[in-house]
Amino acid sequence: MALALPLLLGLVLSLLLGGRLSRLAELRLRLLPVFYAGIALQIAAFPVSALPWRTPDRAAVVLWLVSYGLFVVGAAANLRVPGIYLVGAGMLSNVAAIVANGGHMPALPSALRAAGLHFTQSRNSALLAHPHLSWLVDRWAAPGWVPWGNVFSLGDVLIAAGGLVFALVATRPLPSPGRIGVVSPSREV
Repeated sequence: MALALPLLLGLVLSLLLGGRLSRLAELRLRLLPVFYAGIALQIAAFPVSALPWRTPDRAAVVLWLVSYGLFVVGAAANLRVPGIYLVGAGMLSNVAAIVANGGHMPALPSALRAAGLHFTQSRNSALLAHPHLSWLVDRWAAPGWVPWGNVFSLGDVLIAAGGLVFALVATRPLPSPGRIGVVSPSREV
C-alpha cells in the first residue's frame, strides 16, 4: 500500500497545478487483463486476514513470482506511458533480489530494526543479514509518519518514482515539453 502513496501524492499535486483526472481516461493501456491477473495472483498468494484461506509458503512464492512476471509483461507493453519505464525497472530490480535469495525479498536486520519490525519471515519478506545482490534488497526503513510503510528497496524507490511521474505527466498539469514556447497561429478576421 505504501507504494501507492507517491501515485496519490502525484495526483493531488497535479490537481493543485491544474491537471485533470479526466485525462487519465484518455490513456489506452495495453494488456490490461494481465495486470488484473497479476493482482489476483498476489491476493491469492498473500491473502488479507479477512479472506478465508492461507496459502502455503512455496505456493505463495510461485504465485508471487508469476504475478511479477505478468506485471513486467504488462509494463513492457506500456512503455510509452509516462513513468512505466521506472516502474518496470523497479519490478525487475525486486524480482532479481527475490530470485537470487530463494523466493523472498530479503530485508536487512538494520532496516527491520529501524522500522520497528521483528520477524524472521513475514509473508513475502525474510530477514537476511548477508543477501545476494544486497544493493537491491529491502535496506531502508520508511519514516514512522508514512502510512503502511515498513522497509523498502531500490526497486521500491523506482516504482514509487514511476507512479509519481505517471500521475504528474498523465494528467498534464503543466505544458508538455513539446508545447513550451509554441505560439498558436492567430486567425485573421
